[in-house]
Amino acid sequence: MDELDLLKKDWNKKSDSTKISAKEIYAMLHKKSSSIVKTLFYISIGELVFWILINVLPYFFSQAYNNQIDLVYSNKNVLTLINVFSYSIILIFVYLLFKAHKSISVTDNAKKLMESILKTRKIIKYYVLYNLIVASIAMLMGLYFGIKFTPEVSDKLTDASSTELFIIFGVCFLMTAIFVLCFWLFYKLLYGLLLKRLNRNYKELKKLEV
Repeated sequence: MDELDLLKKDWNKKSDSTKISAKEIYAMLHKKSSSIVKTLFYISIGELVFWILINVLPYFFSQAYNNQIDLVYSNKNVLTLINVFSYSIILIFVYLLFKAHKSISVTDNAKKLMESILKTRKIIKYYVLYNLIVASIAMLMGLYFGIKFTPEVSDKLTDASSTELFIIFGVCFLMTAIFVLCFWLFYKLLYGLLLKRLNRNYKELKKLEV
């Protein structure tokens, strides 16, 4: 049983000190919510660094990767625009989480704290949805260009029957679905637990408001 649960238990016992206990509970909810959003912010920073490393390191250490990139993106400007767009989305997400943390840190109003919690939940929800969509598109594009620019594979597909093509594309979509599912489970684990705690704080705040 954590400190918040102890305060709630004490609150239920002391009818003559309800106002003091309610303030203590609110302070604890405020502190916990601020800490959770700060953790989400740090995770987002870590994720930004992770994706930058994933994209940059192969460029310097893998000639095969560079050759594949040159085949797929003959126009380097297209690749630059894609990277700028992708990192801009992550930076916007980081900025919004930072704003949410600052908002929770300075507010002393239960209603505003509840609004900040709801806003944080929406930010995470849309960010995860965006990443799942991008992961699906990236996986399908990777398979497509991998087949198209690999002569051994593309030559065999030219001579393949309709049944074989159906099986091949079915396997590609299955691989994409498994990849996206793993991606979703990763975000469920990464953000799910923290959002569950944040949602719990929101419910407790609603009770205090009644």
